[in-house]
Amino acid sequence: MGWKVTKAVCQSLVKHSPGIKGNLPLQKLHLVSRSIYHSRHPTLKLQRFQLRTSFQQFSSLTNLPLRKLKLSPIKYGYQPRRNFWPARLAARLLKLRYLILGSAVGGGYTAKKTFDQWKDLIPDLSDYKWIVPDIVWEIDEYIDFEKIRKALPNSEDLAKLTPDFDKIVESLSLLKDFFTTGSPGETAFRATDHGSESDKHYKKGLLGELILLQQQIQEHEEEARRAAGQYSTSYAQQKRKVMDVTCIILLQLKYQRILERLEKENKELRKLVLQKDDKGIHHRKLKKSLIDMYSEVLDVLSDYDASYNTQDHLPRVVVVGDQSAGKTSVLEMIAQARIFPRGSGEMMTRSPVKVTLSEGPHHVALFKDSSREFDLTKEEDLAALRHEIELRMRKNVKEGCTVSPETISLNVKGPGLQRMVLVDLPGVINTVTSGMAPDTKETIFSISKAYMQNPNAIILCIQDGSVDAERSIVTDLVSQMDPHGRRTIFVLTKVDLAEKNVASPSRIQQIIEGKLFPMKALGYFAVVTGKGNSSESIEAIKEYEEEFFQNSKLLKTSMLKAHQVTTRNLSLAVSDCFWKMVRESVEQQADSFKATRFNLETEWKNNYPRLRELDRNELFEKAKNEILDEVISLSQVTPKHWEEILQQSLWERVSTHVIENIYLPAAQTMNSGTFNTTVDIKLKQWTDKQLPNKAVEVAWETLQEEFSRFMTEPKGKEHDDIFDKLKEAVKEESIKRHKWNDFAEDSLRVIQHNALEDRSISDKQQWDAAIYFMEEALQARLKDTENAIENMIGPDWKKRWLYWKNRTQEQCVHNETKNELEKMLKCNEEHPAYLASDEITTVRKNLESRGVEVDPSLIKDTWHQVYRRHFLKTALNHCNLCRRGFYYYQRHFVDSELECNDVVLFWRIQRMLAITANTLRQQLTNTEVRRLEKNVKEVLEDFAEDSQKKVKLLTGKRVQLAEDLSKKQILHRKKFLLIKFESSFFAEFVLLQYNH
Repeated sequence: MGWKVTKAVCQSLVKHSPGIKGNLPLQKLHLVSRSIYHSRHPTLKLQRFQLRTSFQQFSSLTNLPLRKLKLSPIKYGYQPRRNFWPARLAARLLKLRYLILGSAVGGGYTAKKTFDQWKDLIPDLSDYKWIVPDIVWEIDEYIDFEKIRKALPNSEDLAKLTPDFDKIVESLSLLKDFFTTGSPGETAFRATDHGSESDKHYKKGLLGELILLQQQIQEHEEEARRAAGQYSTSYAQQKRKVMDVTCIILLQLKYQRILERLEKENKELRKLVLQKDDKGIHHRKLKKSLIDMYSEVLDVLSDYDASYNTQDHLPRVVVVGDQSAGKTSVLEMIAQARIFPRGSGEMMTRSPVKVTLSEGPHHVALFKDSSREFDLTKEEDLAALRHEIELRMRKNVKEGCTVSPETISLNVKGPGLQRMVLVDLPGVINTVTSGMAPDTKETIFSISKAYMQNPNAIILCIQDGSVDAERSIVTDLVSQMDPHGRRTIFVLTKVDLAEKNVASPSRIQQIIEGKLFPMKALGYFAVVTGKGNSSESIEAIKEYEEEFFQNSKLLKTSMLKAHQVTTRNLSLAVSDCFWKMVRESVEQQADSFKATRFNLETEWKNNYPRLRELDRNELFEKAKNEILDEVISLSQVTPKHWEEILQQSLWERVSTHVIENIYLPAAQTMNSGTFNTTVDIKLKQWTDKQLPNKAVEVAWETLQEEFSRFMTEPKGKEHDDIFDKLKEAVKEESIKRHKWNDFAEDSLRVIQHNALEDRSISDKQQWDAAIYFMEEALQARLKDTENAIENMIGPDWKKRWLYWKNRTQEQCVHNETKNELEKMLKCNEEHPAYLASDEITTVRKNLESRGVEVDPSLIKDTWHQVYRRHFLKTALNHCNLCRRGFYYYQRHFVDSELECNDVVLFWRIQRMLAITANTLRQQLTNTEVRRLEKNVKEVLEDFAEDSQKKVKLLTGKRVQLAEDLSKKQILHRKKFLLIKFESSFFAEFVLLQYNH
């Protein structure tokens, strides 16, 4: 098999070798080639050599090459070939690319070296940087090149203005081609010249007719234009007028955008300046702005007389309108923040809201009585502010009412805000719906009239433009309060809806010109305050308003003037009018309060010549300091005093239980073992369930008593009874809030249990102290028992003879029963504590034999007191015997006559009381007194924030007179400062307003 494969490969190689058995024709080969390579040539006489032997000897077919054999191309004929190898080697080495590469490397190195030498010769310009001003390096911080680039026309606008050069070039090329050599035009003219004469005349006549026809068409167009010009003069003038108005509107809007851009830049610069002042190292004492002082004056006046009966006549902007007319939206556009709660068709403004707008570095809002600032640039703070305003409104509304006349004061600060004071009033309604108070309509009218009847108040009348003018309620009210319109500014809202829905646009023009409503005004404005979506931002509303008025037909047809639209123009106009009113009226109002202040000062000097003028807040601060001093004095109580009163109070609380439930039942036993067992069981049960709780109650009551003693203790001549009601209220509220530590009972239980388990009396002094304690306790009980028996049987013979007193029939029966029971006890002094039924029957029979009818229950009640007295006397006698029993107790002698187990019991009780009192004293001084002081401070802080509470607790003619005098002095001082700084601030303010 291998031999066959080898043979086939060799035949294939021989078959495809060049020059062997070629199929080319013989005549196409060279003569030498034919004789050498062609096997069938007649001159060939050489014998063919055998290739088989050579292939077998010199070829290795077992190791075939890995690559294909590259066969030489077939060459026909004789081709001589020279082998001049030095020339070929030189040609390879001297190729052009090597020369270029070497030249490039060398030239690059030389150029770099030369450039470094030149660079070293150039001086360092960084040392001369100080010559150039810093403003050049910081110019990009002050000039916004991006805004300038946006203001320049873009490529599309330039493309519209510049001519189309491509079309011009195309037209010129066509004209050139027409007159160039060989062009169709020239060929046509040549054909005309070289043609026949008839063709020449034909061509010339056709061209002349075309020219004549064009002239006739031009003449006809001119005649038509002249004829049409006579009829279209008025139309052209009207069209030109509309175009002029459009150009004016576009120009005004352009300048308005430039003004807004400059204002925004000015706002940012002012913000940076204010922030730089805030970060200064040395802070100056900043003066309050004019608007802040003016707002404080209004707040004081509002607090002075909330009923508005004797209210001031200082200017303020009063925002009135029908419900859902857009009052709140207009106010929000002026304040540049969505700060008020809103509801579709629902009354949201339930009390007047006084908004003081002022300029500041940050856009924030805060209430008059709170230090929290709401960041109006954050949506969560805006939501919190709206929620807080709604809560305050609902808090001001009393039960059974819908609206309230109490004013909520809110300050809004921000860059670029117009400084003024506005009051948002509840919307005027026509019908009282379900859920409202019956007098809601009248209350809203009275509140609105109270604010509008101020002769210096600026009335901002808001009218909904999307509803019929005949449905307006507020216009009649405004015309009644300001019939001449000297202080009224009319604002038409929702103009976009009005333009869309109103069939006659001239009706809107009549409203703005003041010809439709029966009222007059200083100015008329038309604004758009959004699309009705409460989630719209102020910036989106401004853009929508500007876009609407830019495309509005009312402006294009000159029905509205450009200065009568947008809330920006409205804000500027209201601010100018407001400060004009302020300047004219503040001095006059300041003079009107001088006489009232003089009268109050005279009354105070005559009635309270030795007392200082302290208003309610100052009196509260004085009382607060006294109360805190008295609370601190609790920590100065000595430990001995605390332990004595605690031990005494605790024994008074538990003595009845110890004697009645522990000692008396155990004493009925016949031996000491049973006595000790009974005592241990009952003490364990008492300690686990009742004793710790009783101890904590005693400690808390003791703390209350000591606190009350310090609070009510008279201070001599310096005591002022005007603080008594306040101190009592603080004491009650503090005690109500205070709670003892919850872990105190657990620790007390362990300590008391360990103390009661100890039975070892170490010395005679403790033994005598226990006997003394036992005697005091038993004598107190005996005395109480004697009094109970005396009340039961009535006065004895001595009191009956000396004080002329007699016994009642019941007392006589008790006396007879007592005598009978005493006889029975004399017969058996060791009688048990309870009477048997046969003994009760015996006593009753004996009394009946003497004519005394008695009930068995009466016998039992009398026996209880008689046996109790008998037992206590016996225990006292036994206690006297145990005075000398300590030696027997210490030596553990067993003597039935001196078993002093009861003395050990009272020693255990006494020691438990001492340890409990010591533990409670430590808890008092270390923890509870401080917690009580903290509660008192919290109560005082709560009372300080509650003005109604202070009015209720600090009363009297003296307080009211001092309050009125203080407010008058504050008003005089603030108005004096207002007048003093008005001249200096007013010029700056007006300048800033007009610069804006």
